[in-house]
Amino acid sequence: MKPAPDLARILIVAGSDSGGGAGIQADIKTATALGAYAMTAITAVTVQDTTGVHSFHAVPPKTVGDQIRVVLADIGADVVKTGMLVNARTVEAVAEALAPHKHVPVVVDTVMIAKGGADLVDGAGVEAMKSLLLPLAALITPNAPEAAKLTGLRIETADDLIRAAETLRGKGAGAALVKGGHLSGDIITDVLVDMEVTHIFRTRRIGSAPMHGTGCTLATAIATGIAQGLSLQDAVSRARTYVQHAIASGLPFGHGVGLLNHLHAIPPYEE
Repeated sequence: MKPAPDLARILIVAGSDSGGGAGIQADIKTATALGAYAMTAITAVTVQDTTGVHSFHAVPPKTVGDQIRVVLADIGADVVKTGMLVNARTVEAVAEALAPHKHVPVVVDTVMIAKGGADLVDGAGVEAMKSLLLPLAALITPNAPEAAKLTGLRIETADDLIRAAETLRGKGAGAALVKGGHLSGDIITDVLVDMEVTHIFRTRRIGSAPMHGTGCTLATAIATGIAQGLSLQDAVSRARTYVQHAIASGLPFGHGVGLLNHLHAIPPYEE
């Protein structure tokens, strides 16, 4: 049986978060809340809660690639979103598995450092992302520190965000959304540079406490919009609104960083 024509399919290639706030768990909840069918290729199993990433175990790269291959061969996808990729061998396996599917847009969320500071990809993995994933990416979504690592630029202002996004496009990405949440100030500025124009998105910061999983959630929400046929600008705009509402209705669980309420738009089920 084929999926309903209006049910977009998203393949998520990322790590598992045992605390449910980020990674595959956040991605599935986000895609579901926005009306898409989520599939996964797990790259790592993290031992994680709201206080941080305590350890993680990488899935063998061949297994990562095989997950991608069988899902795309059987079910297909309208978009692929990548997250935590661990190391260069995993990046290579992902790029190889995606290579025959150039018609499927790829959203690359450059997950490098966890909220608590743990490294989620090694240096060779970052270099592999630059050389292998950027040319495949319809969109790349780094935050300011990640964009600085990818471009070598110092990023402290909105103009720096624009320069970083333009540099990433010059390195092969179809479009780049560089997020300014790590910069100081009450207004969060994100910059989207595509082949046509530069879009500036601004939102007032909600609270001052750190939130867990915002990057994963935003990238998956954007990818879902792309899969559903939204323009890139509209997909980013809707995704940012979704994340803002998820932050505003955050969940009071755990003893560390705050958790998003990914299901804020879904009413409780009643028979």
